[in-house]
Amino acid sequence: MKQGGGPKIPYPKHVWSPAGGWYAQPNNWKSNTAVFGLTVFAITAIVWKISAEKEYRHKMPEPGRFYPSRYWSKQVKEHERAQAAKESST
Repeated sequence: MKQGGGPKIPYPKHVWSPAGGWYAQPNNWKSNTAVFGLTVFAITAIVWKISAEKEYRHKMPEPGRFYPSRYWSKQVKEHERAQAAKESST
């Protein structure tokens, strides 16, 4: 029993598309994928940094509770440093 969907179907050779058309497998797909991945990572990192800088909290998280933005929020870090200094001085 032969599997695999059969042979490739005939298609017009004059058709062009940005994605490469039928059965596209460009020679440099790995480097294109790496460049695109790095670009997405860089844009995400920039947006993340800007978002963390602009983040403002009206209420600080409770001490000892898991709170992910505790690791990158400048306001929360400064608040926790002030709390630690206050506790160590008393």
